[in-house]
Amino acid sequence: MTTENLSLRVIPSIGDIAADDWNACLLGEPLQAKTQYADGGESSFAGFKDNPFVTHGFLYSLELSKSVGGRTGWRPRHLLAENSNGDILGAVPCYVKSHSRGEYVFDGSWAEAYERAGGQYYPKLQVSVPFTPATGPRLLVKPGPRADTVQAALTTGLIALCDELEASSVHVTFLPEAQARFLADRGFLLRTDQQFHWENAGYPSFEDFLSALTARKRKVIRRERKEALANGVSVHRLTGADLTEDIWDAFFDFYMETGSRKWGRPYLTREFYSIAGEKMRDRIVLIMAKRAGRWIAGAINFIGGGTLYGRHWGAIEHHPFLHFEVCYYQAIEFAIQHGLTRVEAGAQGEHKLARGYLPTTTYSAHFIADPALRRAVADYLTHERAYVAAAGAELAALAPFRRDLIVGEA
Repeated sequence: MTTENLSLRVIPSIGDIAADDWNACLLGEPLQAKTQYADGGESSFAGFKDNPFVTHGFLYSLELSKSVGGRTGWRPRHLLAENSNGDILGAVPCYVKSHSRGEYVFDGSWAEAYERAGGQYYPKLQVSVPFTPATGPRLLVKPGPRADTVQAALTTGLIALCDELEASSVHVTFLPEAQARFLADRGFLLRTDQQFHWENAGYPSFEDFLSALTARKRKVIRRERKEALANGVSVHRLTGADLTEDIWDAFFDFYMETGSRKWGRPYLTREFYSIAGEKMRDRIVLIMAKRAGRWIAGAINFIGGGTLYGRHWGAIEHHPFLHFEVCYYQAIEFAIQHGLTRVEAGAQGEHKLARGYLPTTTYSAHFIADPALRRAVADYLTHERAYVAAAGAELAALAPFRRDLIVGEA
């Protein structure tokens, strides 16, 4: 494909492109990280300017570990944009899907309705990071004077690839609002949803964060933290050289135990953790709980762009409030200590609101090839966006922060 004096091509594996060439398309993302710890020291994590999940290392770890590809229903078909010299100016992480699992933006009802009407919904194209409901750029563009042109060419290329593969649709999920609206201006349907994120207001310590909450919420959180560590439980943060194969063995046991109950069949293979742990060890923080000399629970987090991204957790022993401690309170404390501006704790979970995580709108964009299906989906999304906005406003009003600290209130 050729458009706007750019050549577009599709590769079946991210391993077909050099890591530096792919990652060069991430550098246009603005840096949000602070450069110092809250106590004044330099933050070792401030140098990670890009979103960790769209890096070559993370996406290639999924492929090498066979978490995607093969019979998983995630067939890589990444889109590249090149100039006449063969320089890569843009890229899109793209997969041909034969189902709608592992996406966290749910279109199963669309598929069922279309197939009842005689259509074929699968295959479809999914532009996303598999199994990862974290916002980040999806149209990856190398910074420069042609950035807007490249982004437009990638959009055109996705629609052309949809037609070439006789796919029903293109779904670009968990992308920044600006990219979502860029695609909406070019024929994609805009969809919104909601997550809960914690924002760092420059707190010097976890106690300073608690002081911003109502007295009742402070009391509840202090009690939960204390009870989580009862029964001889201790919490440890592991990163870099701490991430040994024995640690990954223990964490994978947690993942399989909890994932099997939650999803039926966990998505990630054991090999993924070894490969990602090698490629991204300095960007991974495992928060692990131990009791009686053995690891009993843990949560995996990735760092980039000033954000700590909590991905998933698991446990082989269950203790009151341990999930809140490992996944939420430890994440907040880590972010404060390392000068990170945000904690994203994954999809769903209104229970996060009481722990200081506020409702945040997430975005996706959808190209539907069939005009009849497109009209039906567009009508549905009009109502859904209104519902999401109203629900977000209601939840924001229930925020646990002191009223005198909320802007606009005395």
